[in-house]
Amino acid sequence: MASVFTKIIKGELPARFVYRDETCVAFLSIEPLRYGHTLVVPIEEVDKWTDLDPQTWAHLNEVALEIGGAIKTAFDTPRTGYIIAGFDVPHTHIHLFPTEKMEEYDFAKAFDADNTDDAAMDEAAARIRQHLGCNEEGFREED
Repeated sequence: MASVFTKIIKGELPARFVYRDETCVAFLSIEPLRYGHTLVVPIEEVDKWTDLDPQTWAHLNEVALEIGGAIKTAFDTPRTGYIIAGFDVPHTHIHLFPTEKMEEYDFAKAFDADNTDDAAMDEAAARIRQHLGCNEEGFREED
């Protein structure tokens, strides 16, 4: 059975995309630690990050580095958090989020999906996309 992330990638479920290419996508978490919390997800459904091929792993991290910089700039935060947890969805994903202190690395304190502000989520996605030069679907804008 396809993971929830595969369904998002295929367009079967909605998401706020900030980036996409032939290897991976990035979209906002529906249960963010902070607004701007982004998931970088390979298109290929692989449960454990240690089972990814080296090229995909390297690419995910290159994309995470770029998106992490965009988050840091877009939210004027001193750091961008980076976590691979791997428990809730059996599809590798990297969590990136604006952060100022270690206490913010606590998934128990994440917003519940029903308690996020849609306008704040839309604004967060737009700010990240702007710094990446991506359109609303997450593709790079043409020059």
